[in-house]
Amino acid sequence: MGNSGDLEQALQDGNIFRQLNALIVAHLRHHNLSQVASAVASATMTPLYIEVPPNRLLELVAKGLAAENNGTLRGVSSSVLLPSSYGSITTPRTASIDFSVTHAKGSSKTIPKHESKTLSEHKSVVRCARFSPDGMFFATGGADTSIKLFEVPKVKQMISGDTQARPLIRTFYDHAEPINDLDFHPRSTILISSAKDNCIKFFDFSKTTAKRAFKVFQDTHNVRSVSFHPSGEFLLAGTDHPIPHLYDVNTYQCFLPSNFPDSGVSGAINQVRYSSTGSIYITASKDGAIRLFDGVSAKCVRSISNAHGKSEVTSAVFTKDQRFVLSSGKDSTVKLWEIGSGRMVKEYLGAKRIKLRSQAIFNDTEEFVISIDEASNEVVTWDARTADKVAKWPSNHNGAPRWIEHSPDESVFVTCGTDRSVRFWKESV
Repeated sequence: MGNSGDLEQALQDGNIFRQLNALIVAHLRHHNLSQVASAVASATMTPLYIEVPPNRLLELVAKGLAAENNGTLRGVSSSVLLPSSYGSITTPRTASIDFSVTHAKGSSKTIPKHESKTLSEHKSVVRCARFSPDGMFFATGGADTSIKLFEVPKVKQMISGDTQARPLIRTFYDHAEPINDLDFHPRSTILISSAKDNCIKFFDFSKTTAKRAFKVFQDTHNVRSVSFHPSGEFLLAGTDHPIPHLYDVNTYQCFLPSNFPDSGVSGAINQVRYSSTGSIYITASKDGAIRLFDGVSAKCVRSISNAHGKSEVTSAVFTKDQRFVLSSGKDSTVKLWEIGSGRMVKEYLGAKRIKLRSQAIFNDTEEFVISIDEASNEVVTWDARTADKVAKWPSNHNGAPRWIEHSPDESVFVTCGTDRSVRFWKESV
């Protein structure tokens, strides 16, 4: 799909286009051209409400014209175009790891031992889980069509022995079929769910009495996975259809990639995820491919075929610096890919996964990779840099966990079981 330089240039161009589109939309809105602003925002997939100083576009154009006339414009930083708070991207707690560097075997780090406790049970298999961006909440979805919302501080209180703590704070019932995936809005108290009933539903968990969705997107296929754009204005859906569906949250309009291959694409999409800035998104498909898309143009910029041999890819997530992708497949391997080149840089072996659509994840600092071993019913951990297996713990589920999800900002994670249970993991005292 092109060399590293071409992809990096495409991403840089996409970043400039995003900022330009944002300035145009803000300019129109500030001049009371709301309908035009809304139309441009929808057509370019740009958030309608961005904090940009009034007349900022006019100021930049004036400066550009003046510099063009006297030839003084040199290497203008893109940071001058939008406020640093654009997108509300959280600063990572640790420095990014350069996984492209070879790390010697034997230099692996040791992960602290973890212990787990059962929090709650669904009436059937627990199929998915997701933490909120701030790590304060997590939700689980079950084959019983219910969604349960937990408050993390109350979970910790309960584990510490507080008998008055009630960590399960909401239960939602509004789907007709099993839940496939969940996601939290980046800035609002909104939880979305996708299910086998072809629906994406929006729940406001700030309302204590709300049991049903306040908004519904009706897709044409079983919606296997969902992911919010970091702005919260757009929503990515992976379905039984081989092409990712991109929705405008406000207008319900659906966008499809303009250059998607006509041949060689046949499988449903198991997982979709945005990068931390929304500049790129990824799909993990049943046809064995990992595909990367530009976050603005929705064009497919790289396709990695047979990423896990002839097995389906069950998950794919970005590193925080957007340079690498971690994938897992039903070939019992976990792999780390460099986005710029499309080459595999790490392979994590020693955990069998051939039946369940489980995923591999990073811990909160990206120092470790964690997944499930179906055969031994264990949680397995590797050093992310050396790919050495450094820990394995009994899952304490009756049968292998179906899903594992880590907090974005502390060393806790959740496992969900075919035994209907939800277990919360934290470092042993």
